[in-house]
Amino acid sequence: MTKRLVVVTAGLGKPSSTRLLADRLATATGRRAEADIQVIELRELANDIAQNMVTGFPSPRLRDAVDAVTSADGLIAVTPVFTGSYSGLFKSFFDVIDKEALAGLPVLIAATGGTARHSLVLEHAMRPLFAYLRAVVVPTAVYAASEDWASDGAGALAGRVDRAASELAALLGARPDRPLGDSNGPEEPGRPADVDDMAVVPFAQQLAALAVEG
Repeated sequence: MTKRLVVVTAGLGKPSSTRLLADRLATATGRRAEADIQVIELRELANDIAQNMVTGFPSPRLRDAVDAVTSADGLIAVTPVFTGSYSGLFKSFFDVIDKEALAGLPVLIAATGGTARHSLVLEHAMRPLFAYLRAVVVPTAVYAASEDWASDGAGALAGRVDRAASELAALLGARPDRPLGDSNGPEEPGRPADVDDMAVVPFAQQLAALAVEG
């Protein structure tokens, strides 16, 4: 069955090297796994994200973007590096998403920057972010500095893109198909689709049951 792959890119320019890297990763993954690919440009949602942070209520198009991410079978997340970390726009978007909604979701992380010195942003900022969200981050993260787009660095970048795409495609292939009719993701916003419903027994009731058994 065709998987749903969502690409979130936080590039601000047009054209954007962040979007270019996102497209290369999506194309490479699509060659290895049958997937419908949807790209979400966060710069087009900047005002919606800011309003949601203030009011707590998402606009319809921000709600659609969040629903797309939380109902996806896989995610590619790409940000430019600002002040040694992911961009504020990138972080704000994932702050909007319920912290339980990405549990178990395969994620490929990537970033762009002016110099290779910022490549550690992938490990000290992005990987911990998605680990906190309990996503499954592929082993290979992809960073593209300005020199990686030149002919001398293009081959090495292509190799990293291919390796990361292969890892994401493998996770997509291993991910169980969603039941028919489950195109909108979890019934409850932010609730992972694969979490079984469990009745929550109040602690006092549990203690009372133990006392009876004793």
